Amino acid sequence: MKNKYRVTGGTLARDWPALVVLMAMFVAGILLYPRLPDLVPAHWNFRGEVDNYFNRFWGAFALPLMTGGIYLLLLFVPYLDPKRENYPRFDRAYQMVRLGLVFFMGVIYTTILVVALGGPANLVGRVVPLAVGLLFILIGNYLPQARHNYFFGVRTPWTLASEEVWRRTHRFSGYAFIVAGFMFIVAAFLPPPANFILGMAGPATAVIGTIVYSYLVFRRVSA
Repeated sequence: MKNKYRVTGGTLARDWPALVVLMAMFVAGILLYPRLPDLVPAHWNFRGEVDNYFNRFWGAFALPLMTGGIYLLLLFVPYLDPKRENYPRFDRAYQMVRLGLVFFMGVIYTTILVVALGGPANLVGRVVPLAVGLLFILIGNYLPQARHNYFFGVRTPWTLASEEVWRRTHRFSGYAFIVAGFMFIVAAFLPPPANFILGMAGPATAVIGTIVYSYLVFRRVSA
């Protein structure tokens, strides 16, 4: 019988850093709720200006709830995957991406709270690109370990059609994501709108390059 992915007490025990961050986000929302303004910044445009707001409740709890939802989705969606038996083969990589996403959301949430409580308005323009860059580097480091599945990784028609194309594409995409991550980090130290342009150029190039690469590899493998 194949060893299929399962969520157990051991899974949650290994994910304790993510659970601590999640709990801290909810506790922060509860404790800081009375001090938050009626309108909490929710979105910044490419010039670094706030252009959308949460009300106080959603400012306190939207990101903790969203983060909890993302974590649970990542935890349980492999149960729906026809290739569920492959997840144990990259269990460590999948766990690290789960943790990385939760930590990333925690950083974004903390930054929003700091700005809402009177912190420097340009903090988001510095912290968010740094956080995104580090997340991309983390994902890039673990993408090559991903095995054939339908939910995690680079899922083009060509990677899903061939395990060899999947393997080569994920090795390539790992490097591409790391380069995009460093571009985000550089963008954190540039003024707007240059930071926005460089930040968007990184992932766009990585994604498009990976899609094209997977097609070219498929053509070569199928020849």
